[in-house]
Amino acid sequence: MVDTLKEIPFTLKFLIVIIMTFGISVILTPIMTFVSKAIGAIDKPNERRVNKKPMPSAGGLVIFIAFALASVLILPHIVHSQPVLHPTGAGVPGGSPQSHPPHLVSYLSYIWPFVVGSGIVVLTGLIDDIKEISPKMKMAGLFVAASFIWFFTNARFDNLKIPFGGPLLIFPDWLSFIFTVFWILAITNALNLIDGLDGLASGVSIISLTTMGVVSYFFLPSPNVFLPITIFTIVAAIMGFFPYNYHPAIIYLGDTGALFLGFIISVASLQGLKNATAVAVLTPLLILGVPLTDTIMAMVRRKLNRQSITTADKRHLHHRLMALGFTHRGAVLVIYGIAAIFAFISILLQISSRVGGILLLVACLIGLEIFIELVGILGENRQPMLKALKFVGNSTYRENVLHLQNEEASESETKTVENSSEISEEDLADEPTQEFSVSPLRRRERNK
Repeated sequence: MVDTLKEIPFTLKFLIVIIMTFGISVILTPIMTFVSKAIGAIDKPNERRVNKKPMPSAGGLVIFIAFALASVLILPHIVHSQPVLHPTGAGVPGGSPQSHPPHLVSYLSYIWPFVVGSGIVVLTGLIDDIKEISPKMKMAGLFVAASFIWFFTNARFDNLKIPFGGPLLIFPDWLSFIFTVFWILAITNALNLIDGLDGLASGVSIISLTTMGVVSYFFLPSPNVFLPITIFTIVAAIMGFFPYNYHPAIIYLGDTGALFLGFIISVASLQGLKNATAVAVLTPLLILGVPLTDTIMAMVRRKLNRQSITTADKRHLHHRLMALGFTHRGAVLVIYGIAAIFAFISILLQISSRVGGILLLVACLIGLEIFIELVGILGENRQPMLKALKFVGNSTYRENVLHLQNEEASESETKTVENSSEISEEDLADEPTQEFSVSPLRRRERNK
């Protein structure tokens, strides 16, 4: 039997694992709806949520269980040891691929820190889904998980290649730790912020992770296949859960799932940053374009409105799309489309020349800004680029703007003149009247 299994091609064995992972997720999700209610992991309606009734919200636990079972109990038996760069190799002062050559590592040795770190995140999210812990407690749990990843894996932000001909920056350990933890916390919370509609975060995660898997397998120079194997295993677990989470959902990801998926995506993206290529830092940013854009725009919006960055509002991308008249499902599909565009651009970037890559990024940024202004994420009246384009391309609008500016200038001049006149009159009125005394001799002459 064992000899028969060895003769089966790895691709077929991995496909069987993918199907099994998908099946575990499909079977466990309906069960988790009852478990969520039993443990009190319920998402109750409020003014910021779209659900009208309480919903079970521990769906992310299903994805984690399916992923953990496949990666710890099944994959180590079919995945051969691979040459993996030493954790203190490239990217650490005094280290290089030559001084620390690749060595063979088993899949179990590779994956267990990711499973443990993910378990810490899942536990933090599950407690929050049940008891609604404070943001500080939630961040503390994420910090512990991110620190664990830095200490026990080579998924570190220890070097940065400046795109398009820039130098390779190598960070010391203390700076690498800060950047790694910040990156993981930022991406994790960014994905959590977009988890506002049925199937939104899970669908965007499928698109983002699939793109990462394709890029890591076909375009990363490292021969290690552990990363794409791990990514596609997680995608299979999410896809088994997805039909139950898509509108109309019967179970939510909850913080259990949204934080877990954000954590996994952030750690997987760090693997791409390990490569000293011009597009290494840009690829994960593009792949994660939807959650990162929504998060950054939320911070800018609150700053412009003189609000705290942590203040909750209903102007996220999915909120704005629904306010513009899109249905629940329509808004989700639009965001899927945007995520797919970002994914496509990230793949094009891998095969573009330096000039082509620059032009591609410039076009992407311009298109993104126009979309942000059209949707009104920052506010309906904050549309500088649209107004500039309209001024250039619409003569009637241009004449109206110029006419309005002339009127405002004339009114301003008139007010300035009036204010000057009023000030002059007031100055004259306030001047003291000088009296001249008349001598007694002259008084007598007048009396005569």
